[in-house]
Amino acid sequence: MTIIPAIDVIDGKCVRLTQGDYSQKKTYNEHPLEVAKKFEDAGLQRLHLVDLDGAKAGAVKNWKVLEAIAGKTSLVIDFGGGIKTSKDVQIVFDSGAKLATVGSIAVRDENEFISWLLIFGTDKFLLGADVKKEKIAIHGWQETTDIWVYDFIEKYFQQGVKQIFCTDVSKDGKLEGAAIDLYKNIIAKFPTLNFIASGGVSSMKDLDELEKIGCNGVIIGKALYENKIKLSELIKWQ
Repeated sequence: MTIIPAIDVIDGKCVRLTQGDYSQKKTYNEHPLEVAKKFEDAGLQRLHLVDLDGAKAGAVKNWKVLEAIAGKTSLVIDFGGGIKTSKDVQIVFDSGAKLATVGSIAVRDENEFISWLLIFGTDKFLLGADVKKEKIAIHGWQETTDIWVYDFIEKYFQQGVKQIFCTDVSKDGKLEGAAIDLYKNIIAKFPTLNFIASGGVSSMKDLDELEKIGCNGVIIGKALYENKIKLSELIKWQ
């Protein structure tokens, strides 16, 4: 199981939100590059970098942060937030991301997203399935659709998308544990999917449980920043 630390960026700073609420923002570090270097020094190899300004504005904003981290670390970065056009995707790759993280566009404009898969390749995308009560949520979780998460995954799995992460919005940023039952169901339905858990991870016990049910990876955010999980403890997954 791959451990993927998260850095969320607002105004160029490393922050965390609770349940995607911009009014519940906490700044952890003025310099995301410093945070990324700590992750790299601890032996981690991946990074989930989220442009929260971009997600809100609907256009990539913090690509300079991506450029700095990609240029000064060897982390394999997936970058998301505000990716709306193929030009945005190109900016993300040109700035050093290995994967473009997308969510809302795959819900709102299926044809556009499928065209990106054809242009850039299905292995270049990490698809996010954000859910509230098993229904897909979009626009930074501010809007819940009537699309069932399993139908959403099925559709793009058939299109060749192999890496998907799923966040249960009700769990995110609350440090109350991951959505184990939801993830179990997804893994049972899509056993060959490269499935990444996200949201609510609060302890080493959560990580052991996620590994046990067959997650290929797990994105960790607040638990690292609040020292619920120490970087030194993650060595068993390297």
